[in-house]
Amino acid sequence: MATPLSRRTLLAAGTGAAAGLSLPGVSAYADDRAISSLRFTLNAKVLDGGEQVTSVTLEAARLGPIDPASLTTGTFTVHAKATSPIPIADGDVIFGEYDLDRTVTAVRLDRRGDIVLDLSHAEGRTGGGTLGYIAGRGRNVMLDLTYTVTQQAPFVLRDHRSITIKSFVQNRRLSDPEVDAFSSHISGSGMKYRLHSPTGAHASRRGRRPLIVWLHGGGEGAALPDYYDNETTLRANRGALGFATPEAQRIFDGAYVLAPQSTSAWMQDGPRFAPLIREIIGDVTRGNRIDHDRIYVVGCSNGGYMSMKMTTVYPTLFAASVPICGVVGSFPPGGPPLIPDSELTKISTPSWLVASRDDLTVDPQANTVHAHDLIPDSLVTLYDHVVWDGYQFSGHWSWIYVARNDPSLDGTHIWQWMAAQQRR
Repeated sequence: MATPLSRRTLLAAGTGAAAGLSLPGVSAYADDRAISSLRFTLNAKVLDGGEQVTSVTLEAARLGPIDPASLTTGTFTVHAKATSPIPIADGDVIFGEYDLDRTVTAVRLDRRGDIVLDLSHAEGRTGGGTLGYIAGRGRNVMLDLTYTVTQQAPFVLRDHRSITIKSFVQNRRLSDPEVDAFSSHISGSGMKYRLHSPTGAHASRRGRRPLIVWLHGGGEGAALPDYYDNETTLRANRGALGFATPEAQRIFDGAYVLAPQSTSAWMQDGPRFAPLIREIIGDVTRGNRIDHDRIYVVGCSNGGYMSMKMTTVYPTLFAASVPICGVVGSFPPGGPPLIPDSELTKISTPSWLVASRDDLTVDPQANTVHAHDLIPDSLVTLYDHVVWDGYQFSGHWSWIYVARNDPSLDGTHIWQWMAAQQRR
């Protein structure tokens, strides 16, 4: 008989106190085995609406070859709790916290022989996200994730021994291969940034590579004295990640992708941030094989403003600019424009602007359309709504289309247009 299952679980948050626990070893009893503890990792993926935990990997390969027929969706249960990493002020609210059971949709073995529990996830679904949005501060933060795995029935090794795990310990590291492919850095001025470098055949080719600069939206900045993470820039949406996909890398013939993180919001002080971004671009170009004639700037919302601002401050630096739902007028209304008409008319960088007509956050007519009318020879794509894979997002989220290379004019998609531009 298998050793009776103990339902005790050892909880360890991603940033919690259990990180310092020493793990007991594997204990065997007769022919069946009761394993005192097993570690597990949370696996995540950035969807268009933000990152979600999509599966859990139990490090079971060391136990021996597992009979997959003994694994079912009822073998394990998963409970998830996500809480803010910083205190929330009285009267403020954070969106994205949860405390619920995650549905296990499939159980499988990966190539290492570890057990993978696939979890139900989808755009707009509550529970499973890795980010929380603090309304009063207008910022996304990485949630503290505490997952509890409980074994409900033994599983069997190929030698017919049954296995029962007494407790499960969560690894601190969150695994997301797309995010993990970006290295983490801090500039001399203290601004954090992430950098994706070409890999595989693209890395081995001779010659210099393009550089794509992604400027994030307002929710991914800092402006929190107790929080500056260099994480949300990649996890909140697919803006930077899209340009690191195999499709984009093929179109750009292998490109570096740079994602700086502001210390507040770009719109709060664009003239001050411009040279700090320029400093990072200089560091990256000096340290890598960058083609100075193929540096591109792309940004959404706050970053859409900043991508245009960069082309006014550095008119000969970029080969192309893609401002998405950017701001040029006063924000909030009533003040001076963030980018005066006199500056917009002098932009000489080839520009392709993108927005959705149902954007209720940034008026597309007063900003995107207005900028397009003034920027010489600029292109524009206006959508009616933001819909991808059948799910309708907020009209402000038009960056989803650029991250998926959807905008096109006369049969040419936006990534191909960018890749064809070289500094004048």
